[in-house]
Amino acid sequence: MPQPDEPMYSSQQINIPPELPDILKQFTKAAIRTQPKDVLQWSAAYFQALSNGETLPVKERLEMPTATQKTDTGLTPGLLKVLHKQLSPQGTVQLSALEQKWKELCLPQEQMDEIMKVGTFSDNIEWIKFFALACSSLAGNITQAMKTVCEILTSDPEGGAARIDFNTFKELYTYLAQIDGEIGQVHIDGVLSYLQYDVDKQEGMVMPRNFLSQDCPKLGN
Repeated sequence: MPQPDEPMYSSQQINIPPELPDILKQFTKAAIRTQPKDVLQWSAAYFQALSNGETLPVKERLEMPTATQKTDTGLTPGLLKVLHKQLSPQGTVQLSALEQKWKELCLPQEQMDEIMKVGTFSDNIEWIKFFALACSSLAGNITQAMKTVCEILTSDPEGGAARIDFNTFKELYTYLAQIDGEIGQVHIDGVLSYLQYDVDKQEGMVMPRNFLSQDCPKLGN
């Protein structure tokens, strides 16, 4: 029994904010979809972003590993899409901001360090180039990297054509090909010239189906 000098509480004295159940419900769904490796660290980032009205560190859906996806790094297309939503509006990203968002998603530092090394980035990082190299690190080859680029950047619904603007495709394909170092400019121009025929019929858009066609020159060697 409570001691005489201890305060007495009743259910009427405990006020639960009416929005709390929905907040916790949405948080639980987000955690299930995102599957963070460090739940406490991710939870802190989630509620901080929620409080500040920022993009939440939440995947759109639960991801299942695929045969071609390198899952040992921790980075996935879903997590990369989260980073893109968070950082792409800035254009040029400060290293400290990228490190913070990377950490909040519980991603391994060595993966980021490797991408930074390949791209020879410094404190000011051109996000779209970092993004392209991150797609490449997931895919393992330039063709699959560009397919991942399309699937993340597209405005088409999931499972759709995954179309993106051809100018964006040209910029990122050319960048990855140059980083590769074994794909000559003549080959790059040949790929883009071939795709232009399809692009002209698709209102300036390109899709994986175009460059995965047997008739299209291979994107890489």
